[in-house]
Amino acid sequence: MSESCPQCQGDRHAAPAGAGRAPSVDASRPLRESLFRIEQMDCPTEERLLRKALESLHGVHTLSFDLIQRTLKVGHVLDDPQPIMAAIAGLNMSPVLLEDGSPAAAGEPATQRPPWIRMGLAGLCAIGAEAWAYASGSDDSLPVVAIALAAILLGGIPTLRKGWLALRHFTLNINLLMTVAVIGAALIGQWPEAAMVLWLFGLAEMIEALSLTHARNAIRSLTALAPEQGLVKQGDGAWRESPARLIPVGAEVRARPGERIVLDGIVLRGASSVDQSAITGESMPVDKQAGDTLYAGTINQEGVLEYRVTASAGHSMLDRIAQTIQEAQGKRAPTQRFIDQFARIYTPAVFAVALVVAFSGPLAFGMTWLDSIYRALVLLVIACPCALVISTPVTVVSGLTAAAKRGILIKGGLYLEQGRRLRWLALDKTGTLTHGKPVLTDVVPLAATPMTTALALQLAASLDALSSHPIAHAIVSAHHGELLPVTDFASRPGLGVTGRIAGKAYGLGNLRLAHELGAVDAMLETTMKTLERQGKTTVILCEESVAVAVLAVADTARETSRAALADLRRLNVEPVMLSGDNADTVRAVADDLGIEHARGELLPQDKLVAVEELAMKGPVGMVGDGVNDAPALARADIGFAMGAAGADTAIETADVALMHDDLRKLPEFIRLSRRTGSVLRQNIAFALAVKFAFFALTFTGDATLWMAVFADAGASLLVVFNGLRLLR
Repeated sequence: MSESCPQCQGDRHAAPAGAGRAPSVDASRPLRESLFRIEQMDCPTEERLLRKALESLHGVHTLSFDLIQRTLKVGHVLDDPQPIMAAIAGLNMSPVLLEDGSPAAAGEPATQRPPWIRMGLAGLCAIGAEAWAYASGSDDSLPVVAIALAAILLGGIPTLRKGWLALRHFTLNINLLMTVAVIGAALIGQWPEAAMVLWLFGLAEMIEALSLTHARNAIRSLTALAPEQGLVKQGDGAWRESPARLIPVGAEVRARPGERIVLDGIVLRGASSVDQSAITGESMPVDKQAGDTLYAGTINQEGVLEYRVTASAGHSMLDRIAQTIQEAQGKRAPTQRFIDQFARIYTPAVFAVALVVAFSGPLAFGMTWLDSIYRALVLLVIACPCALVISTPVTVVSGLTAAAKRGILIKGGLYLEQGRRLRWLALDKTGTLTHGKPVLTDVVPLAATPMTTALALQLAASLDALSSHPIAHAIVSAHHGELLPVTDFASRPGLGVTGRIAGKAYGLGNLRLAHELGAVDAMLETTMKTLERQGKTTVILCEESVAVAVLAVADTARETSRAALADLRRLNVEPVMLSGDNADTVRAVADDLGIEHARGELLPQDKLVAVEELAMKGPVGMVGDGVNDAPALARADIGFAMGAAGADTAIETADVALMHDDLRKLPEFIRLSRRTGSVLRQNIAFALAVKFAFFALTFTGDATLWMAVFADAGASLLVVFNGLRLLR
């Protein structure tokens, strides 16, 4: 039936139209793309039919199928796509040409209401045929045949039509299996069985369609978070509602308390907290003020925010996430590839075995022809690989969507399934394990001076308030009191700063500046060495020619890093720090976080070599946030990008993007991967167990056609519902 196919949701393919032969393309003409919505294209069966029809069409270059959205993108050099539409229509499909080839233009597929009434009447007829046959003792009497035919016409025509289409194009699939089983049952006089088989199969497809629609809607719900209207500032200064799709980049938009952000943007005016869990997975609202980034679909909490739009509708972070999840379904997991290959061999083999059963019974075992053919038909029905084929895409799509809702963007089922195998995790230091910016950690007054900690910090902050150096910013940020006026201020490049406060000369800088001021003594050197062994950078405060205090700054570890690393160890994943920073600093941070394996002073190629060495010991992941991590990220079995919500390229380059700077997402990803693997194994084991059990019942003569369909449909539904558990 056309509502859905239980074999293929989540499948996505893109390939040259003439794979395996020279495409029929005029290289002198420009390549165009046309996007078609094809409501009847919901199975690999339809995809194969379309490939056969379009590959030989002159001017067609590439075909890209999206069975989730039921769209086909055709790359061609034709002036008019009408020949393509005619070829598709020749397959009893109804293509609709979409105006724009962009993902946003595809919109949502038209939804058909489930034919509950028709299927209900078909079910009553099928049950009635069984009851009449039982009461009369005849399976092929005129009333039984009439009622059974009514059930077939009401509930089975779509399946029979698909089966005929598959036969015409020499394609073995589940619809052809059902068609053969139904026609065979009717020919041997088992009309009630034929009606029950077709009705049960149609009912199972309808229920599976509803279940799979739930999985697809979970993805679409991401883009639905963004409102359709926004309050936009007009040329006359007034604010008016405008459709989101018409708001241009650069427009000013106002978000009132409780409203969702319409489009990505930068805050211009106002301050508020924003719930951006839909994008980053953060549990707490984030404070926003002028200069901060906003994401479409997030919720403004209490203040009014006015922001400048930085991405138009269809290109927001939310849209890119949803699009990436859809594209990720094309990167099929190893289990899914195995099942697909298995099904391609398995289905023809089952036809062969069924033929052997049909002919060997009378010829070798003395069975009647009717009994032997009936057993062959039962074998065909129970052998349908439906539950096996559907088990992986539903589970993988559910896992991908569940991860996205937690702020973890996975680029394909391949990485979702590989995550559970990770044994080593290499992590960059700066910006990954640490905050990526220096903060003041120590203020140490020297014992020979009457300086207090508070006064030393006040003096240092007053001097550095006029400097733009990152270390100066860290010192100023740490002081929350009043700053003292500074005169005769001078910046000394490579040394530090000097100035006068309350008539006294002060200097703040490195050891070279202290030497120049004549302020170096044994106590100062001892204090500095103690702090520097902890991986900290020291700054000396001098009053006239006396060192009065030593201040230390460092790139401190994130609190979330400690929790994440402890969680990784509980999962038997060993963390390794790889950094370009100096060895002392790296060792100090590693000791602080409890990381046993840490290496510093590494160039990008050195990180690559280190990851290759780890890969020899087991599957390895690499976590980074900078360009210098790119080679190692590419070499690792899985590359993780930190803070992808703040970088446009992170989603495109990483295998897994953590949408917020929170390493606790790593063990969460690994746990989800392990749960996904567990559900996959459960589904495959259950589906195979049902097959083998009914194979045995078929050969003993205890299985009937309707029992076989019931078991096969039941197994399919159970694996669907089991896979959907990951969405919770």
